[in-house]
Amino acid sequence: MIDPISAISIATGAFNAVKSAIGAGRNIEDMAGTLGKWMGAVSDIKKAEEMNKKPPLFKKVFASGSVEEEAMQIFMAKKKAEDMREELRQIIVATRGPSAWDELIKTEASIRKKRQETIYAQAERRKQFFEMLAVGALILVIGGFIVFLIYLAANR
Repeated sequence: MIDPISAISIATGAFNAVKSAIGAGRNIEDMAGTLGKWMGAVSDIKKAEEMNKKPPLFKKVFASGSVEEEAMQIFMAKKKAEDMREELRQIIVATRGPSAWDELIKTEASIRKKRQETIYAQAERRKQFFEMLAVGALILVIGGFIVFLIYLAANR
């Protein structure tokens, strides 16, 4: 699962680095790597929100309290990311113009799509594998118990 606390921490660090660098007179172009890190963290927050809407089977059953807590963490991280996005938009529009912001949004969509295809797809496959493994183990335990009960009944 994507940790919203870590993601917002990364996003905040990258955002503050961009903001201070621009304040020191550096060009936005020099901050491409840091902006990419910020975009990736914001993408992780959005994915965490999406994954929280449909939590894994065993998380629903065994950790119901943490689902609500995680939803609140994701909500707060999402709101903070929205605030950062608006402030970043204002900075970029002021320094490079509205077309630079539009270009940044296109780049962000491209990064999100690539992350969806690689990182998130791999995490989803891993989650499904462990869910199937847990279900299989549960079936084996229940089946073993039933066989044991039949064995006890047959030996009476």
